[in-house]
Amino acid sequence: MADQGTTIGDNIKALRNMRKMSRPRLAEAISISESYLKKIENGERSVTSTIATRIAQTLKVGVDRIYGQPYYNGAEADEGVQAVIPDLRRVLWTYDSPEDLSRPPRPFDVLVSEMETISQLRQDGKYVQLAPLLPSLITELTHVALAAPAGEVQEQAYWYLARGYRAANSLAHKLGHPDLSMTAIERVRWAASRSGDPYMDVVAGYLLLGALMRQGLWTAANKLMVELEVQIRSIAAGRFNDESRAMLGSIVLKRLAADARQGRLENVLRATEEAEEIAAASNGRDVLAYETTFGPSNIRIHEVHALLNIGDAKTALRTAGGFIPPTDLPGERRSHHYIDLAAAQLAVGDRDASLNSLLEARRIAPAHTRFHPTVRATAATLVRLDRAQREAVTGFARWASVS
Repeated sequence: MADQGTTIGDNIKALRNMRKMSRPRLAEAISISESYLKKIENGERSVTSTIATRIAQTLKVGVDRIYGQPYYNGAEADEGVQAVIPDLRRVLWTYDSPEDLSRPPRPFDVLVSEMETISQLRQDGKYVQLAPLLPSLITELTHVALAAPAGEVQEQAYWYLARGYRAANSLAHKLGHPDLSMTAIERVRWAASRSGDPYMDVVAGYLLLGALMRQGLWTAANKLMVELEVQIRSIAAGRFNDESRAMLGSIVLKRLAADARQGRLENVLRATEEAEEIAAASNGRDVLAYETTFGPSNIRIHEVHALLNIGDAKTALRTAGGFIPPTDLPGERRSHHYIDLAAAQLAVGDRDASLNSLLEARRIAPAHTRFHPTVRATAATLVRLDRAQREAVTGFARWASVS
């Protein structure tokens, strides 16, 4: 758990000392210069997810320890969203034997309507509004699913329950609880297998893939990507439509991100081309399928993110150009682009642009921005480098709970 004012650099230094590893030795192990690592530890340089993962693996800790998650400082004092974690853990642990309800579940159509609301809140990164609704809704849907006779109604209940567990995964991951996030993914797989929808099984695999990538488990992640692509092609059976192409394209974008974090630039370029070909078959439109958007906009966002993680901030910025994510793209995706943009702008020394991008990310999705480790790293570096201590910089840092 991070204390207010503790930076990622502080965390790395403390963990390195705990492991009795010198700075030169750690720098060599993760293939960066000692001077660059020193700047990271001193808060003069931000940290890409690639470097954070390498450091975590070398120091034999979870990536959440590098980021200092979960955060219980200023942001939590204002938002209170972490308070839902005990209830969420309880419903995930009692998935097949839920606690008794004080009254019967609400009508199924009411539960469906609330799940649609939660799904939209998840996509827009509105965790504060989402969190208090989720445990009770999952519990009610669980009772419905377990009590319904085998058939369409039961499958529908499990289908919506899988979406509820997906929201739980997002919430746990964003709030910095990786073990709870993995439990939620296992629950998605459990419910998906009972939903009668083979694409929901793909969704479960997609979420697992993201978890593997966050921990840098590349052998397992690369194997799963291949399996998921084969699975999608088998389900489509040669009759692809916008939805199935979006599912396939989303896996290709995961491959693009994985290759970037492994430093495989040529593979990144090939994956980008493949994703563009898939999007072109849907007339170059952004398509929302199973709560995941695929199309030209998300390809651009992933390409910028990939170049940033490879360490080529200048090319990432050239690729971004004047791109503005369309307003019909989910808020979390749009804010993520500006978070990446801010990190890239800071890397090339454009601090004013970096701050403006952070402010835009906050405008689009405040909670997503406030709890994002990259935002905290970027804001902390901006504060360290801003000798004039301008209120615009320190004010954002206070809001993000890093100063």
